[in-house]
Amino acid sequence: MRKDRKRIVRGVVTGLVLIGGWWVSQGSLEAARPDLRKIAFESNRDGNWEIYSMNADGSQQINLTKNPTDDVWPVWSADGKRVAFVSNRDGNKEIYVMNADGSHPVRLTRDPAEDEDPFWSPDGSRLAFISTRDGNFEIYVVNSDGTGLRRLTRAPAEDSRPFWSPDGSRIAFLSERDGNSEIYVMNGDGSDPRNLSRSPGNDFNPKWSPDGKRIGFVSDRDGNNEIYFMDADGSNPRNVTRHRDEDGRGAFFWSPDSRKFTVISNRDGNWQVYVISTDGTGVKQLTTGPTDADIPTWSPDGGQITFVSGRDGHNAIYIMDRDGRHQKRLTPARADNTWPFWAPK
Repeated sequence: MRKDRKRIVRGVVTGLVLIGGWWVSQGSLEAARPDLRKIAFESNRDGNWEIYSMNADGSQQINLTKNPTDDVWPVWSADGKRVAFVSNRDGNKEIYVMNADGSHPVRLTRDPAEDEDPFWSPDGSRLAFISTRDGNFEIYVVNSDGTGLRRLTRAPAEDSRPFWSPDGSRIAFLSERDGNSEIYVMNGDGSDPRNLSRSPGNDFNPKWSPDGKRIGFVSDRDGNNEIYFMDADGSNPRNVTRHRDEDGRGAFFWSPDSRKFTVISNRDGNWQVYVISTDGTGVKQLTTGPTDADIPTWSPDGGQITFVSGRDGHNAIYIMDRDGRHQKRLTPARADNTWPFWAPK
């Protein structure tokens, strides 16, 4: 399964839609028709990796980037109006922003080094990203119009995986400055970086809970990869999966209400999707079969989960209810489709 690249999106088409003789706004229609919520994803169906969007029922699959080079790692802005992504269309990896319908792509970074992993601030004014322009991966921010470029981290080892807190005041990130992978937090301007995990093992992929109270991460401090949660100040770390097999093949995903999370585990022979309460109870396997599943992402209302599986040949995107019922393939199986991410609204 393709793990080196990431996600995208497209926003809502503006205007009016005719239903049963009545004209209704697109916003009202989407509220009434949850199947019209947008999912962004990557696909190589056109010969290279492009960013697509589709409705949550699989309809209206649209190529947003239409470029002969690879376009990857799409991320929605919080208002759903713009998409940041990574493209090498100008010779190396740079950060771009486009409108949610794919129009008006704008290049934000201009450097011969690699610029990757864009992540929007909650207010949509800035993007954090990583770059090798100063010799190794460090974290930078740039305004959404390309101005105000600023380096936030300064360490001889790599800093990566920036993840804004829900209120936009802080950034959690991964750092190797202490000789192993640790979870750090700094203010949004780069000040006061602090090691929160402080473990002899490797801790990685930090993610704030949607309510901002906790930070989840993956750690091998107990001998294998497990999911841990700690309070936002680093206190009270606890292993919430506690299993002899691997939980968290690099990632996990909070539910929108911060009460559950999805994770990939091989505890039943191969990699499948599980849902678990944040106190470690209520473990439920959602997918089965001889092929692996991956990237289980939640719909904004928490009612559905998308995931990726090669059960029909190529990697395809599937959808299911939050309890694993009504599994349905959304993308064609003739090419690889991956990294499904829901529009925030």
